Amino acid sequence: MKGLLFLQPGCFPAIFMSLTTPLFQRERMIRFSDCDPAGIVFYPQYFIMFNGLIEDWFNEGLKVGYRRTLIARRIGVPTVKIEAEFKAISNMGDPVRLMLDVERLGGRSLTLLMRCVGKDDGVLRMSIRQVLVTTDLNTHKAIAIPEDIRMAIEQSVRLPQDAIQTAQT
Repeated sequence: MKGLLFLQPGCFPAIFMSLTTPLFQRERMIRFSDCDPAGIVFYPQYFIMFNGLIEDWFNEGLKVGYRRTLIARRIGVPTVKIEAEFKAISNMGDPVRLMLDVERLGGRSLTLLMRCVGKDDGVLRMSIRQVLVTTDLNTHKAIAIPEDIRMAIEQSVRLPQDAIQTAQT
């Protein structure tokens, strides 16, 4: 399987995650605009970085188009739950890898595992587990994950049956 982890709910082994090959990744330099006066990443900036990673995954990994999904199709993918662990600091100028894996694909939601790892030293800086739900942006109600997006995710990874649900989750 392509860098996937299948974890029990509540289990978040960051050290093990750093040893796997991710489904999708991006290299990025920590910028001045990411940092606080101490020159280290101001923690909310990680969430902005990971949102950009999700956009890139929709565009380049899944090839469904993030802008098209939100603007033209009026399908939202808001966060409904997020867990974060901060393990080490990232300094301005550090090259890092942002990595994304799919933990679970439900009927209306998906769970992503993302991490930020030092490109040069391999040190896990920060990791999150994030649950996204698909919504109709006109009604703001949860909807089933559109079939083309579901198929793109399923084709990019081989999830075990217990990680794929077709029920309204």
